[in-house]
Amino acid sequence: MARVTKKQKEFRAKIDPNKQYSLSEASSLVKEVSKVNFDPSVDLAIRLGVDPRKADQMVRGVVTLPHGTGKDIKVLALVTPDKEADAKAAGADYVGLDEYLQKIKGGWTDVDVIVTMPSIMGKLGPLGRILGPRGLMPNPKTGTVTMDVAKAVAAVKAGKIDFKVDKTGIIHAAIGKASFDAKKIEENAQELLQTVIKLKPSTAKGTYVKSIFMSSTMSPSIEIDTKSV
Repeated sequence: MARVTKKQKEFRAKIDPNKQYSLSEASSLVKEVSKVNFDPSVDLAIRLGVDPRKADQMVRGVVTLPHGTGKDIKVLALVTPDKEADAKAAGADYVGLDEYLQKIKGGWTDVDVIVTMPSIMGKLGPLGRILGPRGLMPNPKTGTVTMDVAKAVAAVKAGKIDFKVDKTGIIHAAIGKASFDAKKIEENAQELLQTVIKLKPSTAKGTYVKSIFMSSTMSPSIEIDTKSV
């Protein structure tokens, strides 16, 4: 059994395991229990009353967090030469095509998001076994396959994230950093939650949002009252 440190005990003592906190309370509390020697991410875990095995109950979408993620997102733009200047101006970290396709084929995946054009998707197909498991395959549904590459790159850099319910019915998403002030954490969380609520499948029965937990990279989880959102 892992040993619980003195600091972890102090953090756990601040959280009442029998209480459901408001989103505002949780956003403040997560900062109090995230005193570590680096800036941890703040995450939400949203358990939904859906069956992800059914195609009509798959919840997936994109959201632009009003205050960004606090993370420097590395973007690769796989584009034709005529789009390279626009992609670079929008902030893409890597821009090109064939040379990066070869690097990916060799196992290189040191990026967070790949943006590309519809005409290039055919070349990415054979790389699906590399990109797919890492969540890097561009997808029109998340806005990463588009003719307006510059707009897509700028959106990702500004804090656009995509999310997807996993096989257990839970959406996991990073919504900021513990260094953010509590109001920014709350507003980012609210933006994600409202987007998820709007995507409720018409075939989902019963309670849609079953539970919400907020935590930072090394903190205990804080349960949020679903009625508060």
